[in-house]
Amino acid sequence: TGVQTCALPISETFVVISTIDWVAATFRAGVIVVVENHEGRVLACERQDIRGAWQLPQGGIDEGEAPVVAAWRELEEETGLTAEHVALRSMSDEWTIYEFPDGQRRLKRHLGQVHRWFHFVVLSDEVEPKVDGVEFADWAWMGRSELVTNVVEFRKPSYEAMLLNPEAWHDV
Repeated sequence: TGVQTCALPISETFVVISTIDWVAATFRAGVIVVVENHEGRVLACERQDIRGAWQLPQGGIDEGEAPVVAAWRELEEETGLTAEHVALRSMSDEWTIYEFPDGQRRLKRHLGQVHRWFHFVVLSDEVEPKVDGVEFADWAWMGRSELVTNVVEFRKPSYEAMLLNPEAWHDV
């Protein structure tokens, strides 16, 4: 029998991975949550382990969990925000993908992550997130371009594609 392959765009090149390799080397499926305030600024969280590195709340999709359910769960776990504080407005049309840089693969079975993005808006200007203190140390409202500038390098292409491209989203 022949070996099936799949071409994936990684680091602006294409890597061919055999289906056999998928057992040991995959991309972890997850969600990224964009929370926007009434001024058009987005919730950015400073990483606990890399001070000065900011990102959006994100996390993995549990087995059998719908991506939208994972988005709500991750939002509450990492920021304390719930449907009392925010409303879901849109989601990404596509999944984004990135490969972990050498030396940053925490789970050896994953080459990187693939994400579905969800856009929430605050229901009140009084909303104040409470970061978990484990993954994140602090939070701030940032302009989209400012966040792209302050995210770790390997995430920048995904952040640029989603945060700076309104056509990448559809209303829910």
